[in-house]
Amino acid sequence: MTVPVRVLCVNGGSSSLKLALYEDENRIASCDVEGIGFAEGRLGTRDATGQVVREERGRFSDARAALRAALEGSAALRPDAIGHRVVHGGPAHDAPEPLTPRLLAELRTLVPLAPLHLPAALAGIDAVSTLFPGLPQVACFDTAFHRGLPAVAHRLPLPRALAARGIQRYGFHGLSYEYVVATIGAATLGRAVIAHLGNGASLAAVRDGRPVDTTMGFTPAGGLMMGTRSGDLDPGILVHLLAHEGFDASAIERLVHHESGLLGVSGTTSDMKTLLEVRATDPRAAEAVELFCHVLRKHIGALTAVLGGIDTLVFTGGIGEHAAQVREESCRGLEHLGIRIDRERNDRNEAVVSAPRSACTVRTLRTDEDLVIARHTRMVVATQLAKEAR
Repeated sequence: MTVPVRVLCVNGGSSSLKLALYEDENRIASCDVEGIGFAEGRLGTRDATGQVVREERGRFSDARAALRAALEGSAALRPDAIGHRVVHGGPAHDAPEPLTPRLLAELRTLVPLAPLHLPAALAGIDAVSTLFPGLPQVACFDTAFHRGLPAVAHRLPLPRALAARGIQRYGFHGLSYEYVVATIGAATLGRAVIAHLGNGASLAAVRDGRPVDTTMGFTPAGGLMMGTRSGDLDPGILVHLLAHEGFDASAIERLVHHESGLLGVSGTTSDMKTLLEVRATDPRAAEAVELFCHVLRKHIGALTAVLGGIDTLVFTGGIGEHAAQVREESCRGLEHLGIRIDRERNDRNEAVVSAPRSACTVRTLRTDEDLVIARHTRMVVATQLAKEAR
């Protein structure tokens, strides 16, 4: 086995699959499959320039069928090694690791902690193992970045016996935060709040490149309101629903993961772009956007307090990168923290969108979790080779 040059990054969702092939630091091909498990899905492959070179519709019954369709139709996606985004590493896994039968068995026990994400990741791992037997595979954990949190940020206000059983704050979107820190640089960021805003959304407080606090907690359902996830709720609401409204655990899970957030408030869609387009004529859409920005503003302020001030605010993820209105409205009222948006820069989605007089630099950055996965995969495989050579 040689150090891999071409690394296939696999990022599986509940009904989607994203693949990206890197040759060293360069993305040379990618493929997205949507609608897995539905009557009709869509597959699109892009080349190194981002141009679509293949697009087709069909039925992809599961992750294995989707992966086979993506790889069989593109010789360009043939890898030397595979890296997987694994959302939850639990309390025992704080760095990328080679995928072994023992690690896979441990990950299966963590499914209740991330029921939306881990089953899809495990299905992707099983599919890759069948299609590429013998190739090295590496698990890259979204929770790993946050393992450096101070103990006070990890702890939840629950009995110590529960903490001993792994019930604590883990934090997520770590691969994205790692990319932001590596790209902008710890010294440039200073005291920073990073907002990863997509269908899933969270914020992290970072000082000198190290995590200090984050909004997501024990599972990826906490913190900010999201596309379909509720974010933080008064726990008494869940007790009330269980005791008086006929809810059981499955109904609670559907509520907090699939029926809440932007979708729940608007009653129509979880897509921020659509909500922004129709909010002038749809009061419920307007309320969903307003609430999202209100909650986001509160969390920016709270993490700034934890940091003792703020030097940099970074917006990333699909909403963070493209939704100028969300950036502007969530920062409105934070002028006392030195956060001031330049409307023209912001509307153009420039890299720096803060006003010249802003004490806090407000940035936008397109995240690249796949590049982080590729780097980790090469590093882990190289380390394995060095051990074998001793």
